[in-house]
Order: sequence, then C-alpha cells, then structure tokens
Amino acid sequence: MSTTQRFLPIAVSAILTLQAFSQTARTPFSTIGIGQPFRLSLIHNQGAGGTGVAQPQYWFLNNQNPALLVYNYYSVFAAGLSAESITIQTDTVANTNSGGNLGYLVAAFPAIRGKWTTSAGLLPFTRVNYRFLYYESLIDINNNPVDTIAIRESGLGGLNQIYWSNGVRLHDNWSVGLQASHLFGSINSDYANSLLNVNSPVPFLIAVEEQTYGKGFQFTGGMHFSKDSLGRRKDLVISAGLTYTHEAKIKADKITRYERRNSSNDPITRDTLKFLKGKITLPAAWQFGLAVSKASKWSVAVEGGLQDWKKFVSLDEEDEGRLGKSWHIALGGEFTPDYLSQKLLDRVTYRTGFRYENSPFLVNGNQVRDFGINFGFSIPAGRSSIDLAFSAGQRGNRSKTSLEERYFRVYFGLTFNDQWFIRRKFD
Repeated sequence: MSTTQRFLPIAVSAILTLQAFSQTARTPFSTIGIGQPFRLSLIHNQGAGGTGVAQPQYWFLNNQNPALLVYNYYSVFAAGLSAESITIQTDTVANTNSGGNLGYLVAAFPAIRGKWTTSAGLLPFTRVNYRFLYYESLIDINNNPVDTIAIRESGLGGLNQIYWSNGVRLHDNWSVGLQASHLFGSINSDYANSLLNVNSPVPFLIAVEEQTYGKGFQFTGGMHFSKDSLGRRKDLVISAGLTYTHEAKIKADKITRYERRNSSNDPITRDTLKFLKGKITLPAAWQFGLAVSKASKWSVAVEGGLQDWKKFVSLDEEDEGRLGKSWHIALGGEFTPDYLSQKLLDRVTYRTGFRYENSPFLVNGNQVRDFGINFGFSIPAGRSSIDLAFSAGQRGNRSKTSLEERYFRVYFGLTFNDQWFIRRKFD
C-alpha cells in the first residue's frame, strides 16, 4: 500500500471531524451583500500572496486558472483548514474573536497526461458570521425616555461551491480551461428586541428571523501562455494568465418570520410575514497575471483583478448602495534551495508575498481597504507535502469606516500526488 493510500483516508477523516465543530471568526463586514467572499487560493497560493493565475505548478493543484491544470501530470488530492483571529476596533472599544473552517477538498486527474486534466472540488464561496448588541432609548409622545431597548443582531451561513474544471493544451505554449461551479447555501439573519425596564420586566423577546436560500451556476474561462528557454542561460520561463468569470444569476428564496420568544430565546409563537422569490446577480470578474520562474528553483508572480460589485442585485433592499467596484493587486514568490538535496530543509519550498485590495464593501460611503502580508512553506514527503501558510493584515480604517479589523490567519493542508487509474501490464 502506498503512502498516499495509507494517509489519505486518515487526513480526510480528521478534516471532516474538525469541520463539524468549526466556524469562521465573526466580522461585521459580512453583514453586507452575501457576506465575505472567499477566493480559490489554495495554501501554496496563500503563502505567495494569493498568486496563482499565471504561474503553473507541477506538484500542487492549479485551480485559480483552469488553463493551468494541464501542468498537473499526476493525480493530485489536496485538503486544507484555516483558522483566524480578528481584533475589531472602534474609537472606544475593541473585541477579539477567533474561529476555524474547512478550507477546501479538491482533486485533479490527468485524462491525457500533459494535454487534458480534469479537476473537481468543494470550497466555501462566501461566509456570514456577525453578532451585535446595542441599546436604544424608548421615548413617549413628549420625547421623554421611558425605557431602554436591547437590540441583538446576528447572522450566520453563506454560500458554498462545488466545481468541475477542465484544462486543455492547444499548443506547446498555449492552454485554455473552463470551470463550472454550482453555488448553494443559506444565510440566516436574526433581529431580537427586549425591554430592560426593571419595574415591569417583559417575560419575552420580540424577534424577526430572515432566511435566504440560494443556488445556481457560475462559469469561469481561463487562458495561459508560457515560453521557456529564455535568458542568457536559457533556463528562464515567462508565463501569463487570464481568467474571466461570467455574471451569474442565483435563484433565491427569502422567508421573513415574526417570533415571540422566551428568555432562553426559544420560539413561543411564530408567523410568516413574507415569502419572496427572485434572483441574486453576481457581477462578472477579471483576473490577470505575469510570472517569471527558473525550473524548480524559484518563481515570482504579479497579479491583479477587477469586479464591479455595483452591479450586484440582492433580494434585500438594504444592500442598495453598500457595495462598490473592487480591485486587488498581489505580488508573491517561492524559493526551493535544492529540490534534489538529501537534506530536508534544502527541499522545503519557502514562499512570501503581499496583497492590497479595494474590497467591495462600502461603509459611510468609503470603500474598505485590505492589506495583508503572507508567508508559508511546504515540507516534501516523496511526491506529497505538508503545506502551511500565514497571513497578517488590516481591513478598514477607523477614520473612514468607523471600525477596523486586524487579522491573523493560519492555513494548514496536505497535498498528495500519485499515479492513479493506471492499467497494470505483465510480461
């Protein structure tokens, strides 16, 4: 039995067990739209600032650009987890919370080695996780305060995606790819009010619960160009990549319920106030990149992306005017001292990079900016590896967006490469 066959079931079992008890850290920005978006970046991409549209990988799954799949000559399986700690700070208060989440389960199989590779996987698409508690005064007709209302708002859920990608080589220098993603999931929002009058306490809470269910398809096309044998020593490779994600219309159902709850937050009575059917429109997106590499020694890549979230259409009227045009730029690279060395540290691949993003969220009319520095490494184990990445950064600015988040994220994963589905021959 090979190393992959022994450890693959154990790894998958451990990751699924952790997922059952995990949830991402809370962020107030996830109240907007369909929540905080996730990208297709796997852990080896995260360590290099999220780059991966242009630079092909041979030992790691290429899923940011489906055209790069042709470079996966072996069957590859990858799984990852992520954990994060977020400190949310305003001018007066600060709060720190943490959480973890399943990052991805993905696989790729060469149908015709070097010419056609297919891939499938499960990843999060967006995540919603927030919780607020604030107070407002209840006044009478003479504007005199008579009581205080405690208001609790919370949200949980998001969309997931199951994708199927194919990459095909058209020429020694050119390849193309197509990815089809099925998006599905639900977002639950809860608003509960209670009076805090000590003289005549109210024994129940008044709440409104909203549940939005969505499902639909999204398609992404990719192109890749690569030219090798460049430079004075003929050992450099220049690569360029481009992806386009078509606008997607997601079918959605929204149920709004009124509830009267006891002190334990359990419903006493429930009535459906509204049932709404419609579509959520996700805007089109572009990504493009350029990379330079030297065999299995080192590579450097620069990438960017554009997406106009002003074209986002929601079932929730409160999302109007809360999203704007987003763009990002990333620079990253990796270095392997000597992949043929007998010393383990010489065969470790080290990565670093940074990412600057004009995120789609608008707060007080200002776009939320996000800057992060990433680093990571992969420890080889035969054809497979243990992958680690770390990211630290800040999102938002108190002077413009009233609050800011400082985050630290850890990514852990496993990558298995093997020759599967081979017909054995005997002499």
